[in-house]
Amino acid sequence: MKPSTPFPNRYPGIWPVVAKATILCIGVALLPSTAPASPFLRCKVTQGGMTYTEDFLPGTDPYSVQAKDINGQFQFKAVVLGTESLESIKIYTYYRQQHQVVLLHEARYLPPFNQNVPSGENTPGNENSPDSASYATLTGINYLYSPEVEQELRYGCALLEAPE
Repeated sequence: MKPSTPFPNRYPGIWPVVAKATILCIGVALLPSTAPASPFLRCKVTQGGMTYTEDFLPGTDPYSVQAKDINGQFQFKAVVLGTESLESIKIYTYYRQQHQVVLLHEARYLPPFNQNVPSGENTPGNENSPDSASYATLTGINYLYSPEVEQELRYGCALLEAPE
């Protein structure tokens, strides 16, 4: 008579199969990804002594992108279109005029995009450093002024590869 066990083995041949499947799944999960990293747009916007850093991901619907509020006086929006490869980048800047938002500036960029980003951390407030425009390799540094309140907004954007 066989000794009884608290957990009887109802499927005696299944455990080697489960072990092999588990090892295979772990191995596939650990393989390096061959898909290229997805690019994204990083913009630094300075207004009223405050600097904002915003990342914009590629998408297919330009109307779903929400404008970012900048100090309650401006709005900033970047639309990055494309899925497999980037098709276009549009940047919109608006200023607030009483009870409405008015388009102040629109810029459009088409491929091939400039992605030569020098090393170093820089901010719009540090324009005297040797590579001060590294955050603005796509757009350069743009200076915008609202017509009514005479406030300055400064921005620059770079197209970066997402870390893998």
